Amino acid sequence: MTRTTTHRGARPVRLSFADIWRLGLLGLRTRGPRAVLSALGVSLGIATLVVVTAIPASGQKALVNELSALGTDMLRVAPQADTSPPVILPGSADAMAARIGPVTAASAVANTHRTVLRSDRADPSDAIGISVLAARTDLLAAVHGTVASGSFLSPVTERFPTVVLGHRAASRLGFDRVRPGRVPGQVLIDRHWFAVIGVLDPLPLAPDLDSAVLTGWDAARDRLGFDGHPTVVYVTARESRIETVRDVLPATVHPQVPGLVQVSRPSDALAAKRATQHTLSALLLGLAGVALLVGGVGVANTMVVSVLERRREIGLRRALGASRGQIRGQFLAESVALSALGGAAGTVLGAAGAAAYAVSRSWPVVYPPLALAAGLLGAVVIGAVAGVYPAVRASRLPPTEALAAA
Repeated sequence: MTRTTTHRGARPVRLSFADIWRLGLLGLRTRGPRAVLSALGVSLGIATLVVVTAIPASGQKALVNELSALGTDMLRVAPQADTSPPVILPGSADAMAARIGPVTAASAVANTHRTVLRSDRADPSDAIGISVLAARTDLLAAVHGTVASGSFLSPVTERFPTVVLGHRAASRLGFDRVRPGRVPGQVLIDRHWFAVIGVLDPLPLAPDLDSAVLTGWDAARDRLGFDGHPTVVYVTARESRIETVRDVLPATVHPQVPGLVQVSRPSDALAAKRATQHTLSALLLGLAGVALLVGGVGVANTMVVSVLERRREIGLRRALGASRGQIRGQFLAESVALSALGGAAGTVLGAAGAAAYAVSRSWPVVYPPLALAAGLLGAVVIGAVAGVYPAVRASRLPPTEALAAA
């Protein structure tokens, strides 16, 4: 909407914000090829911003996932060895640990001190190094384990003479896998035959279980004379609270003698993971800042050149009565519109490029919020800031000088 006033002579027409914005877009349309090239330059700068922040973010996520797989959230609780009398954990030690707030999983195993044989004719020395452990049915969740074949112990099978073999124990006993639909193989434990129902994948977080034969808690108590007291409790907790959980675990699992309970220290991978996150986050901020600066310089350069090329238009408009404020508004609107178009195109282009690279490296696709915000909104801010000097310069050109220089 426009309006004119007369007071001591005619004053310039006062343009509304919408009028100035339309005037800026008109300037872009009349300079179609150059505006496209200018927007392309801005889009390449914004695409670079997205790429140089999204690709390191995807790499960071992949690295953090690998470090997490090293057990950054896992603790191992066991009584001190070589004490007299021996320290015995309560039968409900794992359930007590599970009640700690940040704990996400807790389970236990217990050494039955029994010997396992492949058959009743096997040499007992063949089983040296293989331990027979009673295991809770939720053990795999606490040690991040998986079953290679067959199945793990369940609330049903743990009551019967069934076993699950660790990776190395299965190899030692002559089992490569459990085949569904076939009669399961058997092993002999303390003169009792146990059916093999599963074989585990390697457990890098609990390597002692790779050489173990795991049977159900109830089956071990009924057939092997197991007393029901766990020897090792495995606990997983939220990484941010892992040190707090470690501090309270001894008094939780054995309130009578907490000083004789050992809790493994959090993996060194946790410290490496936190250092990686901190370092790469700072790197992402630095890269984003540099890319924004480069984009801003590009927009400013484009608009300065535009002012030099359009001195005749500026002089003519000033001669026809356009005020300095209207000239500033026009060039500022052009700068913002140019940056917004380039920012939108650059964000899409950069996101596609970063996703393609991440997929080619088998990384998770991650887009930092800072990168997307800079691409969609930061470009507008850049255009406004970068367009200030060219807009002011254009508004200060005297009409006669601008027309004469054209």
